[in-house]
Amino acid sequence: MLRTERNFRTAKNRMLRLLPMLLLALCLTVSPFGAGRAGAASAAPSHIDAVLLIDVSNSMNKSDKNKIANEAMKMFIDMLSTQGDKVGIVAYTDKVEREKALLSIQSAGDKKDLKDFIDGLSRGPYTDLAIGMKEAVKVLENGSDPSHEPMIVMLADGNNDLNEASGRKQSDSDQELKAAVEAAKQKGYPVYTIGLNADGKLNKNILAGLSSETGGKAFTTNSADDLPQILSEIFASHLKLKVVPVPSITANGDFQDVTVNVPNSSVLEANISIMSSKPVTAKLSDPSGKEVAIPSDKVLLSKSSTYTLIKLLAPEQGDWKLQVKGVPKDKIDINLVFNYDLELKLDALPAKSYGKGDKVEISSHLYSNGAEVTEGSLYQEMKAVLLATDADTGQVQEIPLDNSGAAFKGTFEIQDSHEYKLKVRAEESSFYRESDELTINAKTGTVATAPPSAGEEPAADEKSSATLYYIIGGAVLLLAAIAAFLLLRRKANRGFVGQMVVEVLDNNTGEKTYPQYKKLSGFRGKFTLHQLLQLAPELKESEKLVFTPGTNDRLLLRSGEGITVERSGRAADTSRGLEMKSGDRVSVSLQTVDKTVLLEYLI
Repeated sequence: MLRTERNFRTAKNRMLRLLPMLLLALCLTVSPFGAGRAGAASAAPSHIDAVLLIDVSNSMNKSDKNKIANEAMKMFIDMLSTQGDKVGIVAYTDKVEREKALLSIQSAGDKKDLKDFIDGLSRGPYTDLAIGMKEAVKVLENGSDPSHEPMIVMLADGNNDLNEASGRKQSDSDQELKAAVEAAKQKGYPVYTIGLNADGKLNKNILAGLSSETGGKAFTTNSADDLPQILSEIFASHLKLKVVPVPSITANGDFQDVTVNVPNSSVLEANISIMSSKPVTAKLSDPSGKEVAIPSDKVLLSKSSTYTLIKLLAPEQGDWKLQVKGVPKDKIDINLVFNYDLELKLDALPAKSYGKGDKVEISSHLYSNGAEVTEGSLYQEMKAVLLATDADTGQVQEIPLDNSGAAFKGTFEIQDSHEYKLKVRAEESSFYRESDELTINAKTGTVATAPPSAGEEPAADEKSSATLYYIIGGAVLLLAAIAAFLLLRRKANRGFVGQMVVEVLDNNTGEKTYPQYKKLSGFRGKFTLHQLLQLAPELKESEKLVFTPGTNDRLLLRSGEGITVERSGRAADTSRGLEMKSGDRVSVSLQTVDKTVLLEYLI
């Protein structure tokens, strides 16, 4: 107890010394000046949180007898960045057959784990779309990052085949599906559907409805061979990119040249997908003509039985030469998808109010990594238009903008005393961007503008807002000081963040329970695996495995005798505490009941 009190006093004194710096940091954060700088900070590239939702019922044996859907999902995963995109997988029949919570991709190994999971999917009887859709929404709810772009990709034939013995009716499924779609719509989860119609029994309307209701897109195909192309389109559509087709080639047994043009220096990644049912070999040369090894530090390679994907990281602008050699007479399709870190922003309008007959000068700029792009050639390669929507009539004007300099510029004339919504769209052959919407109300003369630029004097109402910022800031400072004190008081009894995904595998039958998401915020100081397993008496030996809080929102796992913990297929030493960060997975073998508990930690 004495040691605890001394530790508390020491920590308290240290906090008192640090408090002036903390107050200064908070002042900068809550002041309008600090906010302005934050707005100009480097913007991270767009990331995706995707749930791949696949029907694995026996009807898919006809719709996709060669399991090309699995290959397409793997290619989609390979196209994602290794810098934080997340992927979850739900395989369903009339129940969730297998599921993987959202995994943050940080390495090629993470992608391999996901693709191995897909390879392990098996099929079963019956189908219930509502079950799959509801679970996909749940996976995003439990693990999606608010700063990422969420999406659901569904591969199915759209037909239900319910088990009559279960007593479930079509009306029950319809009601649950409607609720799941509404939840996806409200939370901003677009659903991209891919209807598989190899047997001609596609329920096109139901899948198209799912997509249109949630803001996604619907695709159909009679041949599963089209799936890699469709997945490329979905990936591109979601990130406002375009698939750049390259003319197909018919292999002749020798290397054939293909030009890959990297259009500008703002390309973060170039995805080159080579689709063929036969093996292919590829060589690559950079714009200077120097051969580049595949793979290498800046060139990633992924291969499967139906595709080869080459990913160029921060590639040099110019013409790269790709050489492809395939089996004679085999058709080889090649697509390019370039990923960009580019935003399009409208500049603040020159006036604070507008009315009928006024002319509005429009200016818009591109931003890369938070900094304004001043490279005129990039603007000149793009076509830009102002989309002006008359909110009273619904009519949309499309006004071409000048791109001759390092900006997009034009003029919009207000025809009536109506409300107008303005945004700029700029596009070139490989991507497009749209600005945020700006509203001009010519009835009242008001306009929603961007914050003032550095050095510009704020308007009176903005000064009032600044005063409000300071008032709020003072309250925040006071609350922060109180919170810091309370946090110190609780240091000896720290809490947890995130959740644990728990599955229990019966080693004798191979059966596995549905994934359960256990929130950890209710625990203090420590908790045991037995508590996560709801103190089931037959699993009592799991109380030997104890979790305590680590630094940086991590967990420390320790286990007693008789408990084997494996990570990445190898036994782990937990005697000093095994650290788990978000996305880490371990398996725990219980000897007395011959069961394995599968755990995944998520924040």
